[in-house]
Amino acid sequence: MATESSAITAAPRATEVETHGVEPIPDAERTAGPLDLFRLIFGGANTIATVVLGTFPIIFGLSFRDALLATLSGLILGALILAPMSLFGPRNGTNNAVSSSAHLGVHGRVVGSFLSLLTAVAFFSISVWTSGDVLVGGANRAIGLPQNDAMVAVAYAVFALLVLVVCIYGFRFMLLVNKIAVVAATLLFLAGIGAFGGMFDASYPGTLPMGDPMYWPSFVGAALIVMSNPVSFGAFLGDWARYIPRGTPAWKTMLATVAAQLSTLVPFLFGLVTASVIATHAPDRFADGDYVGGLLTVSPGWYFMPVCLIALIGGMSTGTTALYGTGLDFSSVFPRFSRVQATIFIGSIAIVFIFIGRFAFNVVQSISTFAVLIVTCTAPWMVVMMIGWFTRRGWYDSDALQVFNRRQRGGRYWFTHGWNWRGLGAWLVSAALSICFVNLPDQFVGPLGNLAGGIDLSIPVGLGLAAVLYPALLWAFPEPRDAFGPDGPRAVPAGPAANIPIVSDDSPEITPTAEEVTA
Repeated sequence: MATESSAITAAPRATEVETHGVEPIPDAERTAGPLDLFRLIFGGANTIATVVLGTFPIIFGLSFRDALLATLSGLILGALILAPMSLFGPRNGTNNAVSSSAHLGVHGRVVGSFLSLLTAVAFFSISVWTSGDVLVGGANRAIGLPQNDAMVAVAYAVFALLVLVVCIYGFRFMLLVNKIAVVAATLLFLAGIGAFGGMFDASYPGTLPMGDPMYWPSFVGAALIVMSNPVSFGAFLGDWARYIPRGTPAWKTMLATVAAQLSTLVPFLFGLVTASVIATHAPDRFADGDYVGGLLTVSPGWYFMPVCLIALIGGMSTGTTALYGTGLDFSSVFPRFSRVQATIFIGSIAIVFIFIGRFAFNVVQSISTFAVLIVTCTAPWMVVMMIGWFTRRGWYDSDALQVFNRRQRGGRYWFTHGWNWRGLGAWLVSAALSICFVNLPDQFVGPLGNLAGGIDLSIPVGLGLAAVLYPALLWAFPEPRDAFGPDGPRAVPAGPAANIPIVSDDSPEITPTAEEVTA
């Protein structure tokens, strides 16, 4: 007992570089709690990027009242869908992509790694672009700083390098940054009440009355855009929750996740309010879709500096939560890279992409569309994970989850040559059909995007189909008995045990498995 206590006392400080990759975090170092998870989730979303998402219901033509209803609907539904994804980290001590080995197979888990990699790079880019543009525009209005490509490039570079440094230090330094960011950004957003209170009209009518044929497509589309924000966190929760003790009650981590997402109503409301103000007082900016320029146009002079601070703090929060998970996942796909090496490598590529994408090819709008498509593919992957948790009764063999990372073969999650085609098939079919139903006007419309009168059904189709298809495959083709825990499967049958030993790639000798971890 004394040894465990001393180990906890000697836990790494925030300024020490984190050395852990995706291997299970030792119990003695699991010193984070649900409140820390709340700070990281809320800090990562309490940003200008979320504000921009919050403007879409108004941009789509909804009244302020209906825009608020659409925002609440999307936010609550997205938070409830996301919450169970917080369970895997504390149970297995690793990230969610590695945990997905239990349901997609030792090799199939690269699907989760690939999705989180693309999501992180996309949202990191959006964060840097948005925050950099706001910072330069605000500084131009506040102190007359030139607003040109050179200054924008400097802002991007500062953001990106600061984020990369924080991510290199790792989890505890990132947690420290977000502890500050959560409070500071929230206070700055709330200061907007004084800045825009006199201009805001809660009875803003919008341009789409309820009887308009485009009303419901716009309402549903706005709700789904809002919902995509919490869903985008699905692949990353394990990155942070793995530092929470294994015995933490499940309801606490899920409550922290839901509360963090509901708290993002602060930046979403800021977006709704300011968008309606811009539409009323700067209609030319609103018509051009220039939210940043419109925000700076309607802001009083004293609020320019708070806008710059929001951009700086928010950019750091979103960027770190995205890039940290990217480096961690890349080190799991390519075990020869340490977490730090993988973070530097992926971070450098992402920074190059940010500059080329912004100044050479101007893919800013395209990357936003790309991010929506990634989230569309991530939603059915999350369903497979959650149903898998339910059928396994929350039981996992932490040692067998690490087979891929240790360059081994076999184990209870080997299935068919490292691929579990049940989970993979359910995800692939659901994701493919989901993309067909995407309807982003002037950006991307899938082959079936207009089937429901212009309503974007992509995420509901992906979630619903995966929820039906995966259990059906588990019933039609039962998984081996030893893939489940000592209590057996829940609600689905099991086939004969496969009993596939874990074997090192460079040795024919069998490596003994670890003792079973009880739920």
